Amino acid sequence: MSLIYEILKELGESSLNYKGVKVNLFGIPKFKSYKRNTVSGSLAYLGKKGFIEKHEESFIITRKGREYVKRKYDSLKQFDFKFKPDAPKNLMVMYDVPEVQKAEREWLRWHLKKFNYKMIQKSVWVGPSPLPKEFLDYLKKIKIGGSFKTFKLAKLTKDYDNYDFKK
Repeated sequence: MSLIYEILKELGESSLNYKGVKVNLFGIPKFKSYKRNTVSGSLAYLGKKGFIEKHEESFIITRKGREYVKRKYDSLKQFDFKFKPDAPKNLMVMYDVPEVQKAEREWLRWHLKKFNYKMIQKSVWVGPSPLPKEFLDYLKKIKIGGSFKTFKLAKLTKDYDNYDFKK
């Protein structure tokens, strides 16, 4: 086997994880975990919407597709604030974000997980305090601040995962 073949084979078969998605060395997602019909249907949908075009034996992303990805990427701000893993979980947050703001609701859940919050119900979480001021200000900016309430807990618990709520 030639070195060129070996390099290309490795590049095509190597699998790394990036944000939970398997990718090759170029960072291109691998779709082996999906059924062929699922991938085929998704590609057909993307083509129908004008996000991709078939070009010879592959697909290329269109200008409309690039704009869509950029808009989605830029639409909601990312916060890198980190609480200490052993910080006491002394703040309860509750929210009721409407269905029409589904993306914002998913973004909020993702950030609560990132801030080491634990879910009691989908819209009730407990974690460390205080939440970053910039984060709370941003909730107002994206118009979900009015749907978001915080409550300081009287009893602190460090071991929230083993806490018995039935008491």
